[in-house]
Amino acid sequence: MPEQRRYVEVDVFGRIPLAGNPVAVVVDGSGLDDVAMQQFASWTNLSETTFLVPPTDAARAQGADYRVRIFTPGGELPFAGHPTLGTAHAWLESGGVPAREGVVVQECGIGLVTLRRDEVGLSFAAPGFLRSGPVDEPTLAEASAALGIERSAIVSSQWVDNGPGWFAVELPSVDELLAVEPNLAGFGEHGIGAFAHYVDDERLIEVRAFIPQIGVVEDPVTGSLNAGLARWLIESGRVTGSYLAGQGHALGRDGLVRVTRDGDQIWVGGQTQTVVTGTVTL
Repeated sequence: MPEQRRYVEVDVFGRIPLAGNPVAVVVDGSGLDDVAMQQFASWTNLSETTFLVPPTDAARAQGADYRVRIFTPGGELPFAGHPTLGTAHAWLESGGVPAREGVVVQECGIGLVTLRRDEVGLSFAAPGFLRSGPVDEPTLAEASAALGIERSAIVSSQWVDNGPGWFAVELPSVDELLAVEPNLAGFGEHGIGAFAHYVDDERLIEVRAFIPQIGVVEDPVTGSLNAGLARWLIESGRVTGSYLAGQGHALGRDGLVRVTRDGDQIWVGGQTQTVVTGTVTL
């Protein structure tokens, strides 16, 4: 029988409430099967809907505080960034107490992800790549067609896949990036992240994320893509330290992603704010 479950919607990465990317979080997700989770995620029609459940015994033994299932309207993801931050926020706000002081450990499809809290908000440790390296020419030709740009407009590119299947392309300017009008028929099976460097701005880069293959034409602010970009830019020496990334401005949002380099660890974070609280019958 359906039952009442605690439910929240958290705005992630917004400078002010409603300026970032919302994630729906079912706080009491235990007992729901995959079909029910997918049905509800399709109904919310947000880029991600998550379900909090207890960690597996093996993950608990390694320090996991909870397990999260992450669903898009088109299927489940092994990892996603803004749902990681929003779910941790919801877990803490609902009374969750971390096993280790100062950090939260999340279990998800790629394994364990560590989060920390600071004066700005929550941040997660950027996971390693499932796929990295150069992007082949046929894929870049596909990307240029999907983005409605000339192949020559792609300055650089790299696979930055940490779960959702991202590859990234750099465009010559922020103006050209914001002018992109995607051609949905041109998209293949991978998500395309596009970015460009700011000149004389507090932000280093502006980012856009296109993933129509999972039911999200453009994601407002994307933690996993920014984590992959950060790892590429920092590990390649193109960026030497911490920076800010903007995202969502093409959609009327004002997202701000904080990338912090702490020794060999890269942290990706931003503000999280609960905007909807209630129950859902599932």
